[in-house]
Amino acid sequence: MAAPVTAPGKRAAGRRRRLTEHLTAYGFLCGALVIFGLFAWYPVVRNVILSFQEVNFVRGSSWVGLDNFTYIFDDPLFATAWKNSAVFTLYALLLGFGVPFVAAVLINEFRHARAYFRILVYLPVMLPPVVVALMWRWFYQPEGGLINEILGAAHLPTSDWTNSSSTALISLVIASTWANMGTATLIYLAALQTIPGELYESAELDGASIWRRLWHVTIPQTRFVILMLLLLQIVGTMQVFTEPFVMTGGGPEDSTVTVMLLVYRYAFVYNNFGAASAMSLLLLIFLAVFSAAYLRVTRSRQI
Repeated sequence: MAAPVTAPGKRAAGRRRRLTEHLTAYGFLCGALVIFGLFAWYPVVRNVILSFQEVNFVRGSSWVGLDNFTYIFDDPLFATAWKNSAVFTLYALLLGFGVPFVAAVLINEFRHARAYFRILVYLPVMLPPVVVALMWRWFYQPEGGLINEILGAAHLPTSDWTNSSSTALISLVIASTWANMGTATLIYLAALQTIPGELYESAELDGASIWRRLWHVTIPQTRFVILMLLLLQIVGTMQVFTEPFVMTGGGPEDSTVTVMLLVYRYAFVYNNFGAASAMSLLLLIFLAVFSAAYLRVTRSRQI
């Protein structure tokens, strides 16, 4: 007959079990920290170092101080790339920021087939970005492109789209909005479904129209989500690369050269990795300062 387990034995077993659980948890945490440091922080630190070096992967790198920054500041495309990225971000906010919110509000109003609309709006996100860019490049073809064919069939004026410096950037914004709006739409939709129905019922009893309900109920209740997605969109669109690289190559007349496309050219066209790192560091600093200021302003207003 087995001897009964004493109270000290139970306490010792409990301590061993808790120790094993803690060691397991810290083991998983250490593994995550190592992976995060290796693939997230190390590239950032390495980029900072490279921005002050003349990079040569054969003979070794040498320190050049601020020469890389002087080089990119003297590049005529430096100001053009920043201006194009800023204009792209502005267009994306005017067009791409409101569209997902409106789509989420409309989908939320459906009582049936809501799941099918969620799948439909998210489908473009599941396509590879390069495939989306190639598809829209064909859509924008002046001769034989889908959009001009539809406009011609409707007896409407056609356009050169990405082949014209006046319309190329906005054409990229339209393609980018179509490809990326699905994620924001689902986030907005999830936020809308957390709004208590009593608020809408009270507004309806007070005779509020759909626009007044949207302004006084929907937007205030989803304010935090809207502000966070606004910040994420600005940070993301300032780093736009795939659309100008695949669809226009920076043309026509450098009207779609962005900061990240210029970084790519420095690194893989001119083989000047120091200048590419310096440009990337400037973008990192700008986005970090902007994000910190944005969060400080929005947090102070919420308080």
